[in-house]
Amino acid sequence: MSASAYRVTDLRDLDAAFTIRKTVFVAGQGVPAALENDEHDRRDARHYLARAPDGTPAGAARWRETENGVKLERFAVLENYRNQAIGATLLYAVLADVRAELPDKEVYLNAQLRAVPFYERHGFQTEGEMFEEANIQHYRMVLG
Repeated sequence: MSASAYRVTDLRDLDAAFTIRKTVFVAGQGVPAALENDEHDRRDARHYLARAPDGTPAGAARWRETENGVKLERFAVLENYRNQAIGATLLYAVLADVRAELPDKEVYLNAQLRAVPFYERHGFQTEGEMFEEANIQHYRMVLG
């Protein structure tokens, strides 16, 4: 059995996704909780949960439509599940839904510096200068 990822449709899965994000971003990277959880979480973002082959919640992500296109955000994989294709499974699930709902919109994200090679492998290109968000270096990346 392989990892799976899907759009969140119930509160238990949403809670699992938020817990993963809190573990990775707030506890792991020191991002202030007020920055990590924003108004989009409950308003206009679509949330995703990835599960390891054994069914354990292992990754989370969200996307939302903006004036600039479709922004992918909050991709997080728990440390014990990294390098096991959880992130790729999550990205494929998100992109499948984005393409189905908004096929003509530009898809972009702000990638942490260490995640840039991952997104490059999946067809994204860096755009512009490096910038800092929550004291972490990022690049804007656009899906080619």
